[in-house]
Amino acid sequence: MSTNSQALWTRARAYQDKFAALGAVVTDADVLQPAGTLLDLYGEDIRARAFTTHDALRGELMMRPDFTVPIVQQHMAVGAEPARYTYVGKVFRQQEQDESRPTEYVQVGYEVFDGADPAAADAEVFAAISELLSDLPVTASTGDIGILRAAVQGLATTERRRAALMRHLWRPRRFKALLDRFGGRMPIPASRTALLEQADPMAGMPPLLGLRTESEIALRIDALRDDASSDPISNVERDLMDALLKVRETAPNALTALRDISVDLPSIGVAVDGLAKRLDALAARGIDVDALPFETSYGRTSMEYYDGFVFGFAADAELNLPPIATGGRYDALTTVLGGGTGVPAVGGVIRPDLVAIAEGAQ
Repeated sequence: MSTNSQALWTRARAYQDKFAALGAVVTDADVLQPAGTLLDLYGEDIRARAFTTHDALRGELMMRPDFTVPIVQQHMAVGAEPARYTYVGKVFRQQEQDESRPTEYVQVGYEVFDGADPAAADAEVFAAISELLSDLPVTASTGDIGILRAAVQGLATTERRRAALMRHLWRPRRFKALLDRFGGRMPIPASRTALLEQADPMAGMPPLLGLRTESEIALRIDALRDDASSDPISNVERDLMDALLKVRETAPNALTALRDISVDLPSIGVAVDGLAKRLDALAARGIDVDALPFETSYGRTSMEYYDGFVFGFAADAELNLPPIATGGRYDALTTVLGGGTGVPAVGGVIRPDLVAIAEGAQ
């Protein structure tokens, strides 16, 4: 369905009306967003999927890759809790691997800023989107990035290693490689060992090329030396991380497995308790939690700013579609964009073009 078709926009507005009926304020965000904010949040990786341009007065700009960041900025500038927002509009994404995927598509969103009961807010957003998709043959998926974050933060290792693991939560292969290296299961490359054994590694360096200064390179070498001299993450903690990452079950069974792991990995205890409260809140809204899938690693490759509950709804795999709807909790993002002051927040988006495809396949 074309992103300019009347039927698509009619469907999108109908979804927005449903969210507005729940108390959401109708809002919008500029198509062109300051690139600096997005680069600070995501790093240079954002350039691989965002369209960029340059303005003589405003500098580098990016065509809106999503609504969440500008909506959070709006709320943190003028909003007060509790607040709910809904929006409709196009987002723009580069497609490097599949030319059949659109570079622009319509999103309808629902964002909730309410810290009174985070579990209830999570359930509210999930149930609202689930209700809109109730006539479709879709499968829900859920996870909790907060449990994995808590596990990393609780590891008995250096702060530098924990920070490196947190940066790469969104890159499963890199994350595993770091765990293996920090756990002593992967040898340090011989080239690095030789460099670190030199009394003055900078002495043999060729003329500097690129963006790094000599002092930055020296600091990096000091960090590598510090890491090489640190004790490895214990086999017990490494095995617990492996067990945590493998949890993939119906939500109640996953909760039991996570409680068992938390006995030996107590840092995840509070996050696991949060999962239990969320399941109770979902059940109170009529969600069949006994059949609800849960996977600890869900969302790790595509949901960079989420730090707690994450969810998605997918159509039949044979349709080869991206998720029809996604969402989650992003408390930390509000703190970053609020200049150090954050508020609990959760939201989700639906793609009406994918809904139409899934309907047509029934």
